[in-house]
Amino acid sequence: MSTQITIDLPDDAFSALRSRPEDFVKEMRLAAAVKWFELGLVSQSKAAELAGVSRESFIDALTRFRVSPFQETPEELFEAVNGA
Repeated sequence: MSTQITIDLPDDAFSALRSRPEDFVKEMRLAAAVKWFELGLVSQSKAAELAGVSRESFIDALTRFRVSPFQETPEELFEAVNGA
């Protein structure tokens, strides 16, 4: 089940970004999912689902957007590895 929404954008938005409307929508979904993941609002798997891509593709997108695939801080990772 899914819900469809409509967003009004200026006509020149697509030419400014050099993309077709279909590609723009895909990129917008991906960018939103990456940001929500970065903020810790959703997990990797949920973000991938929201973006409409596989988890592997989502992890690749994280690299492209320069977002860490880990939601833990370096300190939390250190504690988890060292059992502290």
